[in-house]
Amino acid sequence: MPYYSYDLFGYGLVLIGVVITLIAQFFVNSRYSKYKNKKNKKGLSGQEVARMILDENGLQDVYVTEVHGVLTDHYDPSRKVVRLSTDVFHGESIAACSVASHEVGHAIQDKEGYFFIRLRGFIFPFVSFASKFGYLAIFIGFFFNMLDLAWGGIGLLLVILFFQLITLPVEFDASRRALKHLEDMKILDKKEHEGSEEMLKAAAMTYVAGLATTLLEILRYVLILVGRDRND
Repeated sequence: MPYYSYDLFGYGLVLIGVVITLIAQFFVNSRYSKYKNKKNKKGLSGQEVARMILDENGLQDVYVTEVHGVLTDHYDPSRKVVRLSTDVFHGESIAACSVASHEVGHAIQDKEGYFFIRLRGFIFPFVSFASKFGYLAIFIGFFFNMLDLAWGGIGLLLVILFFQLITLPVEFDASRRALKHLEDMKILDKKEHEGSEEMLKAAAMTYVAGLATTLLEILRYVLILVGRDRND
């Protein structure tokens, strides 16, 4: 089979990955938009919900601050800060409560030494290196026909894939913790809780889509390299 056949098949894999990502992003955006406009009955803001759950878990030393952007919410383990986007920090919607409690879920994981969040933190420097040089090695390897270098680049992409893989349990567990606290602390009623669960599940699927996209991309590069090896 000529090498360009492998190239064409590889581009097909990339297209599938793009479609998967777009579908996942569509669902999370639609669910967020839906519940962003539904105010929770207790009128609690995302900041208040985050503070309540943190205090419930003995995390008074973790601060909740506002950060600019949309869905830029995250937990910073190095500074022990839950950063919430403006809409989530001030918002009194079901979406704001859901996102805030999810990020607090990461703070609780950090406190308890959750295995996967520790593992993710340990390999992050390697992921940073792989992100910078993996694609560069593949590009140079293809351009100058240095296939061993390209294979090395693929090896670096596998580090990124592994990082995405261990991110899945981290995100799913944070959502599980969030939903449990929202229910146990009676922050949301039953119907609101169902909406929160729907939104957090949609958000988790973006991580699954990202993993699938990276896997398909790696397969594409492997196919191209195999094709070139067979035609040398």
